[in-house]
Amino acid sequence: MAKMHTRRRGRSGSRRPLVTENPDWVPTSADEITKIIVAMAKDGASSARIGLVLRDQHAVPSVKLATGKDITQIREENGVSASLPEDLSNLVSKAVGLSSHLKDHPADLHNKRSLHLIESKIRRLEKYYKSTGVLPRDWKYSIKTAELLLK
Repeated sequence: MAKMHTRRRGRSGSRRPLVTENPDWVPTSADEITKIIVAMAKDGASSARIGLVLRDQHAVPSVKLATGKDITQIREENGVSASLPEDLSNLVSKAVGLSSHLKDHPADLHNKRSLHLIESKIRRLEKYYKSTGVLPRDWKYSIKTAELLLK
């Protein structure tokens, strides 16, 4: 399948083996995993970082198999979820960085196009999250509010 904003094709990646239950060799229990997730989320770690630490340092191959919930569900249940979804906040921070670069280098047309592409992805995600109820209906993206949001 082709990528969103280029004519190139993506690479096929490896897939997880089809496993329906937690392996026997996992040393940590579901309660311990939940405590680790909540502690790291309070410290400000992203869901991807939490998953990497659980995999590499605590030998947890899949949080969903071990606890029955994924990391974002655990974060929401314990009240340590972020105000914005993680993929949207990553795109917003990337757009803020590019816009500050374009203020210093206004003739950089390559990065100006990159900013347009990133902002279109943000608007597409905004539309999706509004329709699913994750974001309020009156939430609107602009580069000015994005800079204030990330500070």
